[in-house]
Amino acid sequence: MRRSLWLAFFLLALVAAPLVFFDYAVAVDRSFPRAPLTVIVADGATGHDVANLLESRGVIRSALAFDVLARIRGQRSAMTAGEFAFSPHRTAAEILDQVVSGGQQVAVWVTIPEGFTAKEIAQTFAERDLGEADVLSATFLHNTLVIDGTRTANLEGYLFPDTYLVPVAATASEIADIMTNQFLGELPPNSDALAKRLGYTVPQIVTLASLVEREAKADDERALMAGVYYNRLRLGMPLEVDATIEYTFAHHKDVITYADLARDSPYNSYKHAGLPPTPIANPGRASLLAAFAPQKSSYLYYVYKGNGHHAFSRTLAEHNANVARYLH
Repeated sequence: MRRSLWLAFFLLALVAAPLVFFDYAVAVDRSFPRAPLTVIVADGATGHDVANLLESRGVIRSALAFDVLARIRGQRSAMTAGEFAFSPHRTAAEILDQVVSGGQQVAVWVTIPEGFTAKEIAQTFAERDLGEADVLSATFLHNTLVIDGTRTANLEGYLFPDTYLVPVAATASEIADIMTNQFLGELPPNSDALAKRLGYTVPQIVTLASLVEREAKADDERALMAGVYYNRLRLGMPLEVDATIEYTFAHHKDVITYADLARDSPYNSYKHAGLPPTPIANPGRASLLAAFAPQKSSYLYYVYKGNGHHAFSRTLAEHNANVARYLH
């Protein structure tokens, strides 16, 4: 009997020891961090990635214990990306709570999609608690850049769409600087020469790129679409791009009406030939490159035919036939 009790006690100890160690490792041990630390958790990092990162940076003692705790709590996919300030001598459970809640963040990741307007970008930052939307929008539409010797009207078109790690204390002007500096870095290194070869300034080509961004849906059509715009500009034809009219709307409309087409606005590319006065959105890399390196063709028209692609045509008769085929 005594031998059986001893064996039972021994087996119980074998089972309990890991549990006691785990509880100590995640809820009691405050050996780490040994000093204040700042760590960047990458956008898209998995819970496993975060655990290994925190151990490698000396924020926690055991990535395994941290990962197991996150599994038990169902929080492996709930961790927040960004830059965190970790105070010393915290338990692993406290560190996990901080990473999940986003507490003591120094900077946060923000993704700006291609084709967003300055107002949409301002709203996106405001939703991440990085400022007031109206203040951000006013800054974006008031500040300017000098590019190729030309001062822009505002920053519409020059707020480069990307994923940014933005300091939580950044001002609206600092956020604008972050995005416009990225834009300048994305321009082709010989953008001035390319623009002159095309007969335009760099800001004018950015404006054209914004049209491509809002109209094209497939990357393999962007350069061809840019070529259509250059062809129409060369012939003095109105660009007739619906997206330029939509830019003036307070809210998105699914259908452009005849009344919209009749509105007298400098952004109405049906009534006024030439480029609109400013970009109508913030183009991404593919649209910028397409505008600086358009595909040569004799096309003057296009119509959406579905599946992300357009039907291009050389004459109005061909275009009308495509409209009848794909839009009716």
